[in-house]
Amino acid sequence: MKIKPEHLSRTLSSNILPLYWLSGDEPLLMQEAADLIRTQYKENGYSEREILNVDKNFDWGQFLQSTGNLSLFAEKKIIELRLSTAKWEDAGKKAIQHYLSELNPDYLILLSGPKLDAATLKTKWFTEIEKHGAFVQIWPIKTEELSAWLEQRLRREGIQADAEAVHLLVDKVEGNLLAAMQEIEKLKLLSSDTGENTVRLDAKTVMQVVADSSRYNAYQLIDAALLGDVSRAQKMLTGLKNEGIFPLIILNAICRELRTLLPMLEKKREGQGVNAIIQSARVWYNRKQAVAAALARLDTQGVWKLLDHSRLIDQSIKGLSKANPWIELSLLLLHLSGAKPNAGKYRAA
Repeated sequence: MKIKPEHLSRTLSSNILPLYWLSGDEPLLMQEAADLIRTQYKENGYSEREILNVDKNFDWGQFLQSTGNLSLFAEKKIIELRLSTAKWEDAGKKAIQHYLSELNPDYLILLSGPKLDAATLKTKWFTEIEKHGAFVQIWPIKTEELSAWLEQRLRREGIQADAEAVHLLVDKVEGNLLAAMQEIEKLKLLSSDTGENTVRLDAKTVMQVVADSSRYNAYQLIDAALLGDVSRAQKMLTGLKNEGIFPLIILNAICRELRTLLPMLEKKREGQGVNAIIQSARVWYNRKQAVAAALARLDTQGVWKLLDHSRLIDQSIKGLSKANPWIELSLLLLHLSGAKPNAGKYRAA
């Protein structure tokens, strides 16, 4: 049967199924669903656990051996199959089918892997699995739902955050729920420091608590460039490189900032004042100076050129160009900062 993630707890409390299959590409939600299943089955006496990592070279005979007959004195066991791909070879299908034909109530088979395509969900082989167990499709949190998700998680940890604080966290974690939970763990320390059951969180506190995170430093880097502080922006870029930060994280943060600036620059072109534009765009108070400086210095044509350069940097990061992505990021930040390297022609290598 197919069940929704939000119904998983209810299903676990009412059914002891021989097989669960978690499918999705969001690591945190997959992990939490698996933890919920393990906890419930452990309470039902499944005290042993075996993990099999399944790749293209996996020997399915190992799975069949693991699911062989238990001795009279063996414990109930959870056997986890961690799938590296959504594509199934014939050997894997046959092994699962064989197990399903000789189910052993002392085993739970817990499958977890990437999202399956629609064609697989319609196959006879898959529908046979559904008859014996539960399939849970786990979808990523949509961008427009992330604020509510974060608020709910914060409340669960005794943290009441205002809208600006939540907005800052949403922007910081970039849809990465594992990163979001790491930040929430940091913020939880506030409650132990204050001794209060509930912590009230504002944007200023968020900035202070998460200031040592690499992604937040990427935002500091952007603000330095927006302010026109060329030397500081270049120094921070070098620091992030030395920390081993993947350049795509920095590039994505810059591109999002550039796209945010475009509608504001269009309003400036139409004659609106910078302060009014910043107010209507709900720019965070601590970033108003940086955004105002950028609006005064940039125009829409220049931002589109920066975005064109960004696309070429993306190609270099993915190995589709011989350009050095760190050198190109440095050039991109120089132009964003208002510097004019190689005066005249804009470079987008």
